[in-house]
Amino acid sequence: MLVSNDKTVADYVTENIKAAHVFKKHGIDFCCGGAISIEKACKKNNVDQTILEKELSEIDKVVDTMKDFDNWGLDFLMVYIENIHHTYVRESLPLISQYANKVAKVHGHHYEEVVKVNKLFHEVANELISHMQKEEQVLFPFIKELIDAKKGNKVYEKPPFGTVNNPIRMMENEHENAGNTLKEISRLTNNYTPPVGACNTFKALYSKLEEFEQDLHQHIHLENNILHPKAIVIEKQLSS
Repeated sequence: MLVSNDKTVADYVTENIKAAHVFKKHGIDFCCGGAISIEKACKKNNVDQTILEKELSEIDKVVDTMKDFDNWGLDFLMVYIENIHHTYVRESLPLISQYANKVAKVHGHHYEEVVKVNKLFHEVANELISHMQKEEQVLFPFIKELIDAKKGNKVYEKPPFGTVNNPIRMMENEHENAGNTLKEISRLTNNYTPPVGACNTFKALYSKLEEFEQDLHQHIHLENNILHPKAIVIEKQLSS
């Protein structure tokens, strides 16, 4: 995005809705109070203008995430999932929560679907927080033990939960539930299409929800289709 002194905060968001997330991150009102310059907004909110402008200029930077995941070591893949996808979820949940609460409060009387979206989002948010903790504290550490045992760095020991299949089955059930909830949110929002004349916060909510669903699809793919099947194979090899 081209940064210019001639544009207001609202102009940036109108030009590219992703700019809303940058302003929100720094506590800058881009909706009702968006008719001011970046310079004034930064001074008003005690924000470093250089940092803000750099983030705005990079919002459309293409990040190549199409990696050859299938050939990665599972230990590296788990680090990637935690650092990229788990971090993304934890950083996005508070932002989307603020958007969803505000849109439901301000526009829920006219657009009943945003009240349902708000409820569904907070349900899936709570589920994902618990879900990621179970992965990071139970499943991923055990898969790491399987990898170490395969390399001969330790002796394989049967886990208290019997087999890796059990936590995997639980995680995949939770993946399906989260995916179905996001699918319902997509349906309620007409594939994240804001109504005509929607305010910038309304647009920002739908934009971020769509991005969130896309990230979740990639996240689930890496686990369901690569990490989990390979972990099951390693355990079978060690058990035989």
